[in-house]
Amino acid sequence: MSDSHDRYLGMDRPITRRDFMNGTAMVVGAALLPPGHVFGATNPSATNQNEPQNQPGYDPAAKSGLRGSHPGSFEIAHSLRDGTFWETAGKPVDTGQTYDLVIVGGGISGLAAAFFFREKAGKSARILILENHDDFGGHAKRNEFHLGGRLHLLNGGTFLIDSPTPYSPIADGLLKKLGIDPPQFEARFTDHKLYQSLSLRSAVFFDKETFGEDRLVVGTPGRGWNDEVPENQAAKTVPWTDFIAKTPLSKEVQRDIVRIQEAKVDYMPGLSSAEKKARLSKMSYRDFLLNVMKADQRVIPFYQRRTEGEWGVGIDAEPALDCWALGLPGFQGMGLEPGGAPHMSYSAAGYANGGSYHFHFPDGNASIARLLVRALVPDAVPGHTPEDVVTAQVDYGRLDREDAPTRLRLNCTVVGARNIGTPSAAKEVEITYASGKQLSRVRAKGCVLACWNMMIPYLCPELPEPQKEALHYLVKVPLVYASVGIRNWTPFQKLGVQNVSSPGSYWSDVGLNSPVNIGDYRSPTNPEEPILLHLSRSPCQPGLPAREQHKIGRYELLTTTFETFERKIRDQLARTLSPGGFDPARDIEAITVNRWPHGYGYEYNPLFDPDWPEDKRPNVIGRKRFGRITIANTDSAATAYTDTAIDQAYRAVSELLGS
Repeated sequence: MSDSHDRYLGMDRPITRRDFMNGTAMVVGAALLPPGHVFGATNPSATNQNEPQNQPGYDPAAKSGLRGSHPGSFEIAHSLRDGTFWETAGKPVDTGQTYDLVIVGGGISGLAAAFFFREKAGKSARILILENHDDFGGHAKRNEFHLGGRLHLLNGGTFLIDSPTPYSPIADGLLKKLGIDPPQFEARFTDHKLYQSLSLRSAVFFDKETFGEDRLVVGTPGRGWNDEVPENQAAKTVPWTDFIAKTPLSKEVQRDIVRIQEAKVDYMPGLSSAEKKARLSKMSYRDFLLNVMKADQRVIPFYQRRTEGEWGVGIDAEPALDCWALGLPGFQGMGLEPGGAPHMSYSAAGYANGGSYHFHFPDGNASIARLLVRALVPDAVPGHTPEDVVTAQVDYGRLDREDAPTRLRLNCTVVGARNIGTPSAAKEVEITYASGKQLSRVRAKGCVLACWNMMIPYLCPELPEPQKEALHYLVKVPLVYASVGIRNWTPFQKLGVQNVSSPGSYWSDVGLNSPVNIGDYRSPTNPEEPILLHLSRSPCQPGLPAREQHKIGRYELLTTTFETFERKIRDQLARTLSPGGFDPARDIEAITVNRWPHGYGYEYNPLFDPDWPEDKRPNVIGRKRFGRITIANTDSAATAYTDTAIDQAYRAVSELLGS
């Protein structure tokens, strides 16, 4: 782009921009380590004092720029994957530290594993949690901003307490032990009326590259495309015929979209509901629209990305049955009964039967992680309730103290976990991890690998080959969430919009932060105040099998600089909101980009995955106990939900303790 356009966008504004080497070549290289980087022995007694988390002012949640899988969190893991790590690694330092349990991964599954282990083994049990990122929480990350003299929070990853199926007694019980009551919290703390009272609605932005011209059309019928929009908004929207007439789409395409949205036609007459579902599970939603409904090919760009936020792929790679369960149109006259069907995915079956309760903390499920840490290391997170944890200031220097039974050590990448002796007879596990330029070793009576499945074969090369193969099968879904602080939201008020879906743009969704008022935390209520925007993108490559799309999307994320993300943010917001007076150079105050190359857990897709018996599924084979090592993560359940992370943690701990 030209320098003048960049100045218009505000690319020269002095906001914080943390990037990696100002480029991308090293991100996907073999070693991913600085030249001459050699791990060597240092004084183990000085390790704790020198950890970054113990330095004054350490507050990773408040960092802006490139976050999520941030620079420094993945390079060692990539070098281990590429077989180059041990070429430069020195001899590990034996710290002499021994534990009852070492947990690899400080996400919700790892933290829950520590919680359950303490319940079963006693509060005096010695536990060490090792986390490769600079903050705990895993995908449940927190973005903090200070704008206009006020704290503003947004989720950098996992958005809310929600699941396709009701929470299990284990997961529900853990929430209640932490003091979380989602139905009551939803009723007391979530403000569903604020944006409605300001007459803000859903909208669709049609970009000129895809649809011939830039045009914002306000008032998407129904709930729009964003599940955060409350049901009571629907009364203020226009019929589909009126809405679609305002778009730049041709008359033929407009007619077909209205038919898709409203016509009540049984496109599979003579078949039972179960038979219809069986067929729909084996065709993509794209094929359903084109080959069953006989819609015009030109409707596809309007619908293509509707499933990206849920599964990380577009409608070309998602079964029509899943799309029915998600509430997408075209099935109004099909007579499909609620409930499961042969080959139907976990999520679709759940949504069809009704899901769990839900609640959104201002920082997403990062508050759950903070509550777990408070339970494990009480003096690190002040306060006593879920309400006060939202604004509590974490004392990171207290997370890894020698006198504490539970220790949480950040910025540490585990590079090895092995049973001491044969797996069947082992009594201890040896865990090796890298932190800075130091390679350290500890021992434990047991180990829970609460990290991503694809890394486990590199940490445990002694695993049986079928188990390694199973662990590699589940390719996590890449995604990126951007949190953008703006000076005020009067452009949204002038345009009458709350959230904007952009089916052809770089960012598929742009929306005002959901208003939640809990404890001392208050959301903005006046459009003259600063606010945070949430933008999302699921990088994928239509036309390929889902797992291949995820791999390509991961490569895209790892080779995209913060500068590119920022330019895309500024350009899209300018094109969408400038009719309301938005000025990207003036109005954007801060940007945090949460990059997740390994994001959602993979869910089986009947278009591409075999219909395995339960005991033959890769997630079941992959999570098998290996001596004193067990595995807990959402990959182990082949889903992407917080409750399954908790359930799998409970299973892994129970396997270790024989209960």
